[in-house]
Amino acid sequence: MKYVLAGASGFLGKALTRDLVADGHQVLRLVRRTPSAPDEIRWDPARGDLDPAALDDPDVLVNLAGANIGRPWTPTYRLAIRESRISTTSTLAAAATQLDRRPVFITQSGIGGYGMDLGDRILTEDSELGEGFLSDVVRLWEGALEPARAAGSRVAALRTGVVLDGKAPAFQLMSIPFRLGVGGRLGSGTQYFPVVSLTDWIRAVRYVADNDSLSGPVNVALPTPATNIEFTEALATALHRPSFVPVPAALMKAALGEFAWELLGSKRALPTRLQAAGFAFHHPTVTSALSAALA
Repeated sequence: MKYVLAGASGFLGKALTRDLVADGHQVLRLVRRTPSAPDEIRWDPARGDLDPAALDDPDVLVNLAGANIGRPWTPTYRLAIRESRISTTSTLAAAATQLDRRPVFITQSGIGGYGMDLGDRILTEDSELGEGFLSDVVRLWEGALEPARAAGSRVAALRTGVVLDGKAPAFQLMSIPFRLGVGGRLGSGTQYFPVVSLTDWIRAVRYVADNDSLSGPVNVALPTPATNIEFTEALATALHRPSFVPVPAALMKAALGEFAWELLGSKRALPTRLQAAGFAFHHPTVTSALSAALA
């Protein structure tokens, strides 16, 4: 199939591109500079500028673009987080409405949209979005898909947990304290911490692209949710290091501001729609997902 990919220069974009090309699919990458390769197409999502004719009737549009949320959310950076997601999704949605053949449109979304701290409550795709900055971003982000859906495209928003892989920047950062022998739980450690292996994330993207029954929000996280203390203990064990230096919640809030709740808040999200459609995880537990990440 022919895929058009936004956010191809990021870690997930590069991994997905490699996997698709290795299986014989064609991938066109959207870039914001002058194209330097035949598989690149220039666009300017801030201006809503993308020539539908340049896409040449793709089968699947995938949007992985978005500013990194793992830094303090100043007012200026909040705007960057929001606009980097909404402008890219709306620009692709507008292009989809003008194509002769309606493509499948998949966008990355945030599992943080369910809210900041939901305890033991099970979160499925039918659960309501919560309150707070990221919840508002997710509403607008997923709402930007609507023109494509209304025009006849099948659209899906992947509400994804932290993707685990040895080369993933977020996972590398999380691993540093443990590699130094000073790792431990975050806050109380009782909060559910949604994660997924890179292998299963890639497989989920492709499964959604191929499966006509999947649309709307789709949770992409372990089918056996782990708490933060279970995750940190499993990571320490996998690295053959101790796990005895907890990070106080107050310290995290002082250092990270509202973003700290993405690590301290509990989100017990289940991949209900994926599993109902027959998707089987290669790495269904935190232990197997971490083993794959560190292999």
